[in-house]
Amino acid sequence: MARSGGPWFAGKHNSPPELLMQTPNKESIASGIDSAADALRERVESLPGGAKVASAAEAASDAMENAAEYVRDQDLEGMIEDAQQLVKKHPGAVLLAAAALGFVIGRSFTRN
Repeated sequence: MARSGGPWFAGKHNSPPELLMQTPNKESIASGIDSAADALRERVESLPGGAKVASAAEAASDAMENAAEYVRDQDLEGMIEDAQQLVKKHPGAVLLAAAALGFVIGRSFTRN
């Protein structure tokens, strides 16, 4: 449901102040992504599954490093615009990725 004044992030008066106060800065988010990529890269050789799993882990860590750079280079409005364009161009893939991510997050909460 769109507001007539534009998207919620467009102006100072449309932004929810609580969200802005709780949002960590871009550098801390990018650093966290970089740390996760480094941790994955350190464990590549010890992962079970052989060369295919190692190759997939390397590709995932490369993608994470690219994501960290993207976070550093973009502002919130640019990220939202990019996400909207991605959903419009590839709705099925986005839906599938969201479902997979939800499954992984759900599994992580159910494991003790």
